[in-house]
Amino acid sequence: MTAQKGKDLLIKIADGAGYTTVAGLRTRRLSFNAETVDITHAESANRWRELLDGAGVKRASISGRGLFKDAATDALMRQTFFDGAVKNYQIVIPDFGTVQGKFQITNLEFAGEHNGEVTYDVALESAGEQTFAAA
Repeated sequence: MTAQKGKDLLIKIADGAGYTTVAGLRTRRLSFNAETVDITHAESANRWRELLDGAGVKRASISGRGLFKDAATDALMRQTFFDGAVKNYQIVIPDFGTVQGKFQITNLEFAGEHNGEVTYDVALESAGEQTFAAA
């Protein structure tokens, strides 16, 4: 994979008619994590930690920062947060693939400087299985 433009990493939210790109995001981050299950015991080779294969809980986190640009997606994200709703999202990683699954917005922050624009930060946590489709 060659170098890609950061603006091409997209976060899309289900809007009832398909998926719409969350507008105005300037930065985005997707991370995957897996908990480990330690099964180390008295006979472990030289007391090295052993882990149980495939047993930990997996999760995905999304975060982004941006500015208000599109009233429709701004309203959809805001209402999704206040409803505590779990919705389907797609994360498009250019020339790599698309991650799709259910997420819940866990943090929504607004900020503004006296002589600048109003910005927002959003964080989402996975709420079910995630799928990956290669580009």
